[in-house]
Amino acid sequence: MNFNALERLSAQFNPDDYVPDPGLVNAAEVAFALHQPLLIMGEPGTGKTRFAYKLAHELAKKNKPGGLLFADKPEVFYTKTNSQARDLFYTYDALAQFQQANIRRESGDKTMETADFIELQALGKAIAMTDPMAVNQPKLRAKLGTTPQSTVVLIDEIDKAPRDFPNDILNEIENQQFLIRELDNLPVTRSEQQHIFMIMTSNSEKNLPDAFLRRCVFYHIPFPEPDKLLEIAKTQLGKANVFTDAFLEMLIDRFGAVRKKAVRKPPATAELLAWLRILGVQNITDLETADKQQRLRDNLSILVKTKEDLDAVRGIF
Repeated sequence: MNFNALERLSAQFNPDDYVPDPGLVNAAEVAFALHQPLLIMGEPGTGKTRFAYKLAHELAKKNKPGGLLFADKPEVFYTKTNSQARDLFYTYDALAQFQQANIRRESGDKTMETADFIELQALGKAIAMTDPMAVNQPKLRAKLGTTPQSTVVLIDEIDKAPRDFPNDILNEIENQQFLIRELDNLPVTRSEQQHIFMIMTSNSEKNLPDAFLRRCVFYHIPFPEPDKLLEIAKTQLGKANVFTDAFLEMLIDRFGAVRKKAVRKPPATAELLAWLRILGVQNITDLETADKQQRLRDNLSILVKTKEDLDAVRGIF
């Protein structure tokens, strides 16, 4: 394999190359107008997370002096199975403060303040950034700069959180404000001059509370049809596309057959793009027919992730 050619596989995601579903764009526009969070569901690998980066990128292009000034990347909160509502706004490292207090007491140094152990998280930072001068004070030692800023906030895979998590953040999401209780309930509130656009993703692993759903604009990303997959593939591959349209259509057809045959985990768009990139780097188009088939079989592990699925799709290649 040409390892120099592999360098292009590590290129960073380019939001300009993201091809959103038209229905998703409409849902985002509705959510923005209504000042409501956008909840996106769909199969893993269908681009839910990357849409937040695309949207932040597009909103930042429209920045104008005196108007909304969006950051060109979202603030991201990666939901965990033990996430609590406060984690979305800030974290407080009590253990580190306790250890530092003991060390400095023994050395005779001045004890660090509680604010030194508080770190703003995705939504908390976004709220503070709408009016940084209001919270950029000794009581909250956050490095926020001086320019008010609007932000896209992504809460990724919210369905991973405990069931109470969505309900616990309802008030804060609606009013976009929170209190830091370790700093005598210091209030941090969004400035009305700036906007926070919240996007939440879910893989539908479990149902979300009805009260939470009522406050969201919902969109389910359908799996793309073959013609849409072709458009996505050509856009994402860009200059690295070494395939003719006919050959690319054949590969997408094979990919569709794998999705239909897979029992446990049908591959998604992300797997398709990874598969196409590897096949391009391996110069599959330059091989004889028999060698092409072997190369497709050799890279089948990119599309299927279990032995059950591997056994089910072997006949396709």
